[in-house]
Amino acid sequence: MDKNKSKRSTVERRKSILNLLDENGQVFVHELSEQFKVSEVTIRNDLELFESKKLLIRGRGGAMKYDNSVSTDYHLSEKDKIHYAEKIKIGKKAATLVNDGETIIIDSGTTTMEVARHLDVKNSINVITNAFNIANQLINAQNINIIVPGGTLRKNSHSLVGPLAEKNLRNFYVDKVFLGVDGFDISQGAFTPNIEEASLNQIMIEIAKDVILVADSSKFNRRSLAFICPVDKIDIVVTDENIDKEDQKRLQDLGIKVIIA
Repeated sequence: MDKNKSKRSTVERRKSILNLLDENGQVFVHELSEQFKVSEVTIRNDLELFESKKLLIRGRGGAMKYDNSVSTDYHLSEKDKIHYAEKIKIGKKAATLVNDGETIIIDSGTTTMEVARHLDVKNSINVITNAFNIANQLINAQNINIIVPGGTLRKNSHSLVGPLAEKNLRNFYVDKVFLGVDGFDISQGAFTPNIEEASLNQIMIEIAKDVILVADSSKFNRRSLAFICPVDKIDIVVTDENIDKEDQKRLQDLGIKVIIA
């Protein structure tokens, strides 16, 4: 195949992938590889290019359509596919910050779920969580005391929110809170798509000695509907190696510890 024909073929394939993404909302690497008779590596390179242009969000085995809306509130099962490998690394690293005898809060979310999965179950700790799936993850850990504050169930995030959850949370003081976010703007602060989640997160921050933000680098320089807190409320950020070096320096200059997973 000559160079011009190869270039045309690549352009046509990429245009077709974008059309499929627009029609279906998501695409899968193995299906695209079969359809266009190219390797999965080639498809992943296409998707990587599109992600750099903010045309899609890559996930496990495929990609989802990028939504420019600041208020996008994905279902937990959809969010779990996005930047999955990074979330595992972040969760594993963040879990090492928990010491024996501590009381911690683990916020709802897919990255915070990875924190829960990687806790050292030999440690005797109290875990307060508003997320059913996180409580269920820890239910067989004999040394971990689970406290669920109650509230109204948000089915999208499997989390409890509302006045009852807020009132009950105020009865506690904790060593650390592990906070997941949907957007993190260094000049503005942390954001989430849901107003009730934001309100509960603010109380978590109030009652915690240390506030630990767990967020993959794709969350940086993004905002969402509801404001959680300014940057100066955060003590530690655990993120992945793709964080922009300038963003990392700005955080460190503000006195925030940045841990790269």
